Amino acid sequence: MSSSKRGPGRGSYHHGNLSEALVQAALDLIAKYGPAGFSFAEVTRSVGVSPAAPYRHFRDRDALMADIARRGFELFAQQLVQTWNEGKPDAFTAFKNVGQAYLAFARREPAYYAAMFEARLPLSEHRELAKAGDQAFAVLRRASEALIAELPEENRPPALMMSLHVWALSHGIASLFGRGDEARRKVPMSPEDLLEAGVLVYLAGLGLGGD
Repeated sequence: MSSSKRGPGRGSYHHGNLSEALVQAALDLIAKYGPAGFSFAEVTRSVGVSPAAPYRHFRDRDALMADIARRGFELFAQQLVQTWNEGKPDAFTAFKNVGQAYLAFARREPAYYAAMFEARLPLSEHRELAKAGDQAFAVLRRASEALIAELPEENRPPALMMSLHVWALSHGIASLFGRGDEARRKVPMSPEDLLEAGVLVYLAGLGLGGD
């Protein structure tokens, strides 16, 4: 896609926080073209600054995308923590709520979601991004640990395995059917109902379920 056909995003940049303006312009471009569909130069044109200006804040395009993905994971983790609500009203209900929060985030924040999971950034080179992602996943692991604590110790599945299974299920449904952009596919039921059914079947197989 030729960048010459694209107009400016948020208009010329005049004052304020340039790094924030670059992040917001990049989010606009991600929403329109995906995380791989634009250049660093297009971000600078969107805010009306010289091509050299961003390098005072981001060493390259990957650094900008990593910062956006980090912010996304931090926001994601906050929302998961709020939804988990320390396992209230009970661990089973709170666990299901965390899965629904996954879908809600993908629908409300498709640009962040794409940057977090589709930018293909090497985590070994972006430690803050890796840390933020781990913190978000840790919420799901805590929820798994709380839920399996209700089982006899000899029947408890590994919390990490359970967390990874439910993460994969939630992420697959969110990415295919629940996101808030044009990549969303049609399904003859709501993504929320699809996820709830999948989680219930999975938990029943582990001997877990609501009363």
